[in-house]
Amino acid sequence: MDMTGRINLILQNPTYKQCYDKIAAWEKDRSHCKHDLTHFLDVARITYILTLEEDVAINKEYIYAAALLHDIGRHMEYEEEVPHDKAGGAICVPILQACQFNEEEIACIQEAILSHCNPSVKEHKNLAGYLYRGDKMSRTCYSCHKVEQCEWENKKKNLQIRR
Repeated sequence: MDMTGRINLILQNPTYKQCYDKIAAWEKDRSHCKHDLTHFLDVARITYILTLEEDVAINKEYIYAAALLHDIGRHMEYEEEVPHDKAGGAICVPILQACQFNEEEIACIQEAILSHCNPSVKEHKNLAGYLYRGDKMSRTCYSCHKVEQCEWENKKKNLQIRR
């Protein structure tokens, strides 16, 4: 199966759709920084560009799978105060299995999801490091009309266009 096949299987997966809908319901009144398909695809594209710019060979399909799934546990953070990276790390496994990813592929993608909030991976030249940077760079705090009301510390905000 080609890359778009398995990626589209993720989008069509019932568990993925259920989690995505729960996130959307929790964030329906949120005016900024939603965890939606726009964010997920921005993360995928930025992550992929970073790997191209640095000439690091990371499978594009893994990048897109990790980006689509990196915040899929967000509803668990809202509902049960389970960190979304940990929840997403658990939720992603049966989704990836159902979408025909093998154990080695799942382990790589899962590790990136589990690490995407951990700044210690940001310099790593692997999927986890690039996903971390792509996620942070995807946020347009520099042009957000709610930047002053944002709960993030200023050091976490993406206040400049980088690269």
